[in-house]
Amino acid sequence: MATTNPQIETVSSGADKAKLAVSGVLVVGAVAAFYLLAAQPLWLRVIALLLLLAAAVGIFLVSENGKQLIAFAQDSVRETRKVVWPARKEAIQMTGYVFVFVFVMALFLWLTDKTLEWALYDLVLGWRR
Repeated sequence: MATTNPQIETVSSGADKAKLAVSGVLVVGAVAAFYLLAAQPLWLRVIALLLLLAAAVGIFLVSENGKQLIAFAQDSVRETRKVVWPARKEAIQMTGYVFVFVFVMALFLWLTDKTLEWALYDLVLGWRR
């Protein structure tokens, strides 16, 4: 019997909200600094932008939301390693099956459309083209 892990939802503390706010202010400040330093050389503007963005990301990652994002990424990588990928022959066969199915469905839908068109326009309405 499989057990499920219930998700425990935590209430954001004031410190976490402050971290997120500071992170957002740093992102806005990074963009503003890039444009306000228009008279400076490009390399200086880019360094200022990158430093402020790195500080914003760093502050975000130490908040509860950032920790949850890191845990989600780690779980995703762990689950990806569990995937059993098909062999080349199996992948080619399945791709062929998909192409055949799509062709048959397209043919079926085309025939259905033409049959309904004939039934409506020629038989019911009597419109001849």
